[in-house]
Amino acid sequence: MADFWRAVILGVIEGLTEFLPVSSTGHMLLAMPELDIDPQKDPWPAFLYFIQIGAIVAVVVYFWRRLWRQTFSPPKGGIGNHVIIKLIVGMIPAAVIGIPLNDLADQHLGTQVPVAVTLILGAVVMILIERVYRREDGPKIEDVTLKQAFLIGVAQCVSIIPGTSRSMATIMGGMMVGLPAATAAEFSFYLAIPTIFGAGLLGVIKDWASLSSSGMELLAVGFVVSFLVAWVVVASFMRYIQTRSLYPFAVYRVLLGITVLAYWWFSR
Repeated sequence: MADFWRAVILGVIEGLTEFLPVSSTGHMLLAMPELDIDPQKDPWPAFLYFIQIGAIVAVVVYFWRRLWRQTFSPPKGGIGNHVIIKLIVGMIPAAVIGIPLNDLADQHLGTQVPVAVTLILGAVVMILIERVYRREDGPKIEDVTLKQAFLIGVAQCVSIIPGTSRSMATIMGGMMVGLPAATAAEFSFYLAIPTIFGAGLLGVIKDWASLSSSGMELLAVGFVVSFLVAWVVVASFMRYIQTRSLYPFAVYRVLLGITVLAYWWFSR
């Protein structure tokens, strides 16, 4: 298979899975061996970071009116209630806990069996939290407190375990601290902007010097595909979560986990 089509496929996977509670990292870890991709060989290290930036740009584009209003309008209740302050507070746990442990988790848990088990366990957690904490009405994004933002940031740290899903961790964390599902999803997407963009930019900078011109072309292809697919996914998911549960995503996680375990078992 040509690298162009590998770039397209990975861009689609990133766009589809980054903001759904199904684990984009888990899908990448499972897909790359099947595509005969060595994630340590150029241009793929930079590519995987760059397509994350493409996906997060889709979030900015989708929410830009609300982001603009919430960023530049005077916040009710003082500066401590500003959305930027809330996002900074939400990022603190990832900076203190997540970043130092991220590489360690990838090294020891970033293989098929641990990812499959995590997909299944994450589905169980989703179902339990849905049943106990699901609510349709409640605080809007403007009403999220600093304490809630911090606790959602703590929940985000769980996503360093491959197969968990950053989106799942933050949405579930938001629901557990009293937010309706739609508000939890919106805050999850907001928190992804500095988190994913920052991590992606650092990763690209680290590997940029080793990129060839053909590698840069692949980055451009993956970026565009990831951006377009993620834009559709974010818009669809925000409409979906207003009134419907996350059970179908839990079922998908279980089925995928079982499939991966079966594939591993029979290919030994």
